[in-house]
Amino acid sequence: MKGPVGWVLRQPDGPRALRRATRVTVAGGTGFYVSLYVIGDATMAIYAMFGALPLVMLSDVPGPPPRRARALLAVAPAAVVLVTAGTLLAAHTWTAACGMLVVGFLVTFLGVASPRLAGVGIALQLFYVLPCFPPYAPQTLGSRLSGLVLGILLTACAERVLCPDPAPRPYRAVLADAVAACADCTSAVADTLEGRGTTPADPGERRTAARRAFESARPSRVPPAERPTSSSVRDHAFHDARVAVWQIRDQMDRLSAADGTAPAAATLLRHTTTALRSAARGLREGAPGVVTDRLAAEAAAFDVIRSAELPRTSVDRMRRDTIVRETAEAARRATTATRIALGDRPPVTDRDGPFWYATTPGFTLWRRRLACHLTPRSVHLQNALRVAVAMAFARLLAGALGMSHGFWVLLATLSLMRTWAVGTKAVLRPAFLGTVAGAAIAALLLLLVGDVPAFYAAALPVVTLVGFTVGALLGTAWTQAMFTLAFLLLFTQLAVPSWHLSAVRLLDVLVGGALGAVVSLLAWPRGGHGELRRAVADFLTEGADCCRTTVARLRDGDAPSRAEAGHRSTRRAMRLAEETYVQFVAERRPSKEVDARWEAALSVGYHLTHGGEPLSARGPAGALLPWPDAAARLTELAEGVAADAEHRAEEIRTASPPGPLPTTDPAPAGAGGDAVTDRAREAGAPGALLLVDVRGWLTGLADALARLRT
Repeated sequence: MKGPVGWVLRQPDGPRALRRATRVTVAGGTGFYVSLYVIGDATMAIYAMFGALPLVMLSDVPGPPPRRARALLAVAPAAVVLVTAGTLLAAHTWTAACGMLVVGFLVTFLGVASPRLAGVGIALQLFYVLPCFPPYAPQTLGSRLSGLVLGILLTACAERVLCPDPAPRPYRAVLADAVAACADCTSAVADTLEGRGTTPADPGERRTAARRAFESARPSRVPPAERPTSSSVRDHAFHDARVAVWQIRDQMDRLSAADGTAPAAATLLRHTTTALRSAARGLREGAPGVVTDRLAAEAAAFDVIRSAELPRTSVDRMRRDTIVRETAEAARRATTATRIALGDRPPVTDRDGPFWYATTPGFTLWRRRLACHLTPRSVHLQNALRVAVAMAFARLLAGALGMSHGFWVLLATLSLMRTWAVGTKAVLRPAFLGTVAGAAIAALLLLLVGDVPAFYAAALPVVTLVGFTVGALLGTAWTQAMFTLAFLLLFTQLAVPSWHLSAVRLLDVLVGGALGAVVSLLAWPRGGHGELRRAVADFLTEGADCCRTTVARLRDGDAPSRAEAGHRSTRRAMRLAEETYVQFVAERRPSKEVDARWEAALSVGYHLTHGGEPLSARGPAGALLPWPDAAARLTELAEGVAADAEHRAEEIRTASPPGPLPTTDPAPAGAGGDAVTDRAREAGAPGALLLVDVRGWLTGLADALARLRT
């Protein structure tokens, strides 16, 4: 298709922008014209338009069209409450500003626990903003609510039947690709260990493919509405599955240097591949499928073989077998997590174990997620406070200056303020230029046409459809110009048209944008970047303590409660670090090199946190008591690894250049052995494998920390 429409459709976001503009034109325009020209209620007409416009243009609701339509209908009760509150609190400037402070904070902060609520957050705030300005007219509440509900109903219908957006690719399908790519990678490594003659490039290519698939599954690479960041059981499970797949990918990198054949290890990797492919198939189909525990049985059989051959096993083979065993455990974690995400709820006996959330009530999960972010270090709390303060001050200023269309001030503040000062500054110039252009065009139009309501009524749908489509594609300046022109065409149908309205709109945008810039400059101006170093450093520090307590529990069994508390604290630090990183990526696209450095640090944190969980599950508290000398050596090694992690954390926190670590593994892979491996060989019992695997976990951590660069 050629011409302007063809150009729009050829743009990456063109079809979506055209669909949205069409829905807001039809839904909002229908409600506006029916209310104004058929019913004859101007108040109802305004609220019908503003019941549709923010839900279409300023919201991002996840899911296929039917689910989005239901989500929009679910907004109606909250919208009614907010419009009612705004109408009643408009009696005084200070009451309206206090209400704005509360609404701005709650709507923004509660979005932490639900992407759906976050997706309609701006719309919910505008439902309070519009009625909280003079005139104070509680007698018009019926008209306001009627128009609002009409606009929401028309929007939901348009979302369902009028140019519906195609259903987005669900996160489970994205994760399925990553799981399947890891299965291909483990299969290639199994071929190598079986001596099937594969070329070195084959496992390398599959590891590269797995890395690419995993990159696509990162929350920072997924559209905000589809990110698994809610407090639901499903999103908790998606997170655990992703982390487990990350661990498998890292383990395959460690196995890339393995030499020789190892039939038993290859057999376990084959069963690991089967389990991963089953999980990937379940994710693609959306059903957990048949549940088997074959991988657990094969891992136990592998341990029997290892135990029998332990007295004559080299350190290199111990290292390789430990990595294969860790890979199998990570695959079990991934498959269990995918089953939980797809609706299967296995019984959970350990309330502080890795799948503690599987049988936890939804309200408890929601409360825990909010409590996790009740800290000044949370970017979500910072954003909520920033928005609330800016909106409250904007309402006070608009009331003090007696601005006749003061809600434009708050709209400008809300739409132009970003999570970091540089981002806000970057959009101010094009926003002001766009507003000037739109106001100038509207003023010229008003001077030339005059008081001809029919002309403005006919022009509004055209400007809305064309302007909102083009504005979404050409950037902030065009968006503000089209919003300005559309708003002025709307309000000229409600009062005697005057070019002074253009000046009012321009002044309101200048005031609102400037106020948003000032608040962004004063309140956490560096955004996610300002917190990322601290959050990642805290994650590594908590992970270091988790490493210590895991070994202490296995050594003497006197620290189970401390270990459980440590796991909870580490999970909290992990969530804060992940979500800070997601905001950092959203604020500015870092280079691949910088991106890889942060992701490497997060990977080490995951290994510190989750790597010891299967070891704790395999061995009860005090499992290492029969071998006190080896246990003491592992304690020393764990302390060294924890100290290394804390050292790296401090380098990240202070932005210091990376240097050599103060401690190193005294018996690196390839050495002749140490107290741990020697004792394991002498014991030759199944329980002695725990010595080898704990040591393998710790030496793997030491290697990862040595490679970490900030």
